[in-house]
Amino acid sequence: MSKSKNASHADNQQERLERLVKTGWIVGFVDGEGCFSISIFKQIDRKEKTRIRRGYITGYQVFHEFSVTQGEKSKSSLEELQNFFGVGRLYINKRYDNHKEHLWRYVVRKKEDLLEVIIPFFQNYPLRTSKNLDFLKFVKCVEMIDNKDHLSRKGIIKIAKIATTMNRQKPRASLIRILRDHTPKPLVKG
Repeated sequence: MSKSKNASHADNQQERLERLVKTGWIVGFVDGEGCFSISIFKQIDRKEKTRIRRGYITGYQVFHEFSVTQGEKSKSSLEELQNFFGVGRLYINKRYDNHKEHLWRYVVRKKEDLLEVIIPFFQNYPLRTSKNLDFLKFVKCVEMIDNKDHLSRKGIIKIAKIATTMNRQKPRASLIRILRDHTPKPLVKG
């Protein structure tokens, strides 16, 4: 019986070691190749053939995305990420210029998947490069979106200020000014 306990204990240690190695690989891989991004797109009311498609309350859509990009030869590493996390999709970016291979992206956009899977993983196993600062800003923005702060003029401006400092961007005062000056104030329901 003690042999069985020892074998079980060894199996558990082996599983923990494999998980630790896999976790370290993922953190390092995302540190080098991953991106946490927040984008803002103008989305006002638009006239379509049969109806008017309502835009967003503020006139802008806030878009959140975690992605990792690789060439086609390394697509299997993205599939491994997708299998590990159990969320997200793979997309191909076909290239017909002077590049030798197509690009593949592992992408997670669904807010619930970000909040329940991706963000907790990187909070438990922090990135080790300056990309961790982008991750922390990303978390702040996704939490603000989850709290519906992006539906107010003040909230979307705050998100934009954070987003313009991510991923080696220089702060863009012009985007903030456009949002401040051209974002409609929501109508008060009464």
